Amino acid sequence: MTYKLLALDLDYTLLNDEQEISAANQEAIKKAVQQGTLVTLATGRMFQSTLAYARQHQLDLPLITYHGALIKKANGKETLRHCTVPRQMAEEILAFAREENYHVNLYLDDQLYVQEENENTRYYQTIADVKVTAVGPLEPFVGKAGSEPTKITLICRDERFSSMEAAVRKKFGSHLAILRSRPYFLELTHKEATKGKALEALAKPYGVRREEVAAIGDSQNDLDMLLYAGMGVAVANAAEEVKAAADFITLANNEDGVAYFINKYILKRGNFVEN
Repeated sequence: MTYKLLALDLDYTLLNDEQEISAANQEAIKKAVQQGTLVTLATGRMFQSTLAYARQHQLDLPLITYHGALIKKANGKETLRHCTVPRQMAEEILAFAREENYHVNLYLDDQLYVQEENENTRYYQTIADVKVTAVGPLEPFVGKAGSEPTKITLICRDERFSSMEAAVRKKFGSHLAILRSRPYFLELTHKEATKGKALEALAKPYGVRREEVAAIGDSQNDLDMLLYAGMGVAVANAAEEVKAAADFITLANNEDGVAYFINKYILKRGNFVEN
C-alpha cells in the first residue's frame, strides 16, 4: 500500500522527551515530502505553537491543532475547519472553575488568556513557549469577546484532580469533548473536535482515500485518528489502549520511531522493506 497522507502527533511521538525533533526524524520527513507524501502535524497544541515545527520541515499542508478543533494552513491565511465551544457553554465552564477555584487557560483566536499569572501559567510555559495574557475575570472577558473559544483547559495540580474530572464529565460530558492531556490538564473542546474527524476532513479535499492515510500517535486523543487511518501506528511508549488499537507499533519517541515507520512503510528503504 502507498500512503499518500501521513499525520504525526507531536508530544511524545515526533518530539523526544527533550521536546526536540531528532535528526533522524527530520531527515525521514524531508525525504517523505520530497517523494510526494503529504505530511501534516496533528496535535492538541495551539496553532501558533505548532507552526514553528511545521516551518522547520517546510510543511505547507494544513495543520490539525487543538485536538482537531482547528485545521489551518501553515501560511496562516486559510482556515479549513474551526469547531468552537459555544459561548454560553464556555461561560458555564468558567463559572464552575471560578466557584471551585480551578485554574483556567482560555484559548481564543489562537491566543492564550488567563485571569492572572501564577505558578500554573509558569508551569505551562515550561511546556509550551507561548505568550500568556492576563485579563482579569474570564467570564466577562469571554462574554464581550467577538468570537468563541477554541479550547478551555482546566488545570488542577493537587489531589482534587480526579474529583474535578468526574464533576466536569458529569456536567459537560454530553455537550463537549473532554480529554485528560497531561496528568494535571483537563481539556474541553467542541464535541466534533477530534483528530480523527479532522484528519478525515483534511483527506477529502486532497482526494486521499482512508486506506491511503497513515497516522502516528501515543495517547488517548490519538485513538480515533489511528482508527480512522488505513495504517494506525503507535510509538512504543504509547498508552496500552493506543497500542492495542494500532495496526503497527514502531519504536519509541526517544528511539526515532517516526523515522523507523517512514523508512519501512513510506520510503521502503533497504532493510526496512517488508518481506
